[in-house]
Amino acid sequence: MDRWVGKVAVVTGTSSGIGAAIAKDLAKAGMVVVGLARRVERTEALKEELPESARNRLHAVKCDVSKEEDILKSFKWVEEKFGGVDVMINNAGISRQTDLLDAGNTEMLREVLDTNVMGLVLCSREAYQSMKKRSVDGHIIHINSIAGHKVLNFPKINIYTGSKHAVTAITETMMNELRNAGTKIKVTSISPGAVETEIIPEAMRNGKFPMLEAEDISEAVLYALGTHPRVQIQELTIRPVGETL
Repeated sequence: MDRWVGKVAVVTGTSSGIGAAIAKDLAKAGMVVVGLARRVERTEALKEELPESARNRLHAVKCDVSKEEDILKSFKWVEEKFGGVDVMINNAGISRQTDLLDAGNTEMLREVLDTNVMGLVLCSREAYQSMKKRSVDGHIIHINSIAGHKVLNFPKINIYTGSKHAVTAITETMMNELRNAGTKIKVTSISPGAVETEIIPEAMRNGKFPMLEAEDISEAVLYALGTHPRVQIQELTIRPVGETL
């Protein structure tokens, strides 16, 4: 991680769970971290969980990644404040309790796709434009899911599964585009199994199901970032011991 010390990382969905863990770990590793979140006050509160020497490296920006205007405004702020983006961590993701064929669920379906797919693509686009403008060999990381590789027969999360399959395809597409553009920018998909976060239904968070912790995913992010410039981790799948999904 030494080569990233002092560099700028933008992390989405930092108000809780995986995003909060990543933001804290990157700040502790010496990076300047810009946490984008709707509940910006919760990202601000993360500073209290950091060593005093790292607190001034974490910055909270209010942003709903399902809204392009919020994304553009946030990346403009990063450029004006810090010069640009070196690392992009697309973590923001939501699930809505609806089946594809339920009546009257259009808004819920759109919310998931706008956040999990369009938000990820637009943030990646703005980060890439910043990296290209400054000739930075940066890194884009998508927090995906095992649901992006296998259709799970879980009621009420089916559009979530489709959105994560899109992330898998988008990752490989971005790799092709970055290679065709002659850049050395990396792109990585990290696909966890069940993680003890708010996105998991409360009925499953009862100790009976094997679960990962948010910190396990953050460690994977640090690993991917810490690889040699010649190494690209395209896909990293992480499951809790004993998981049967």
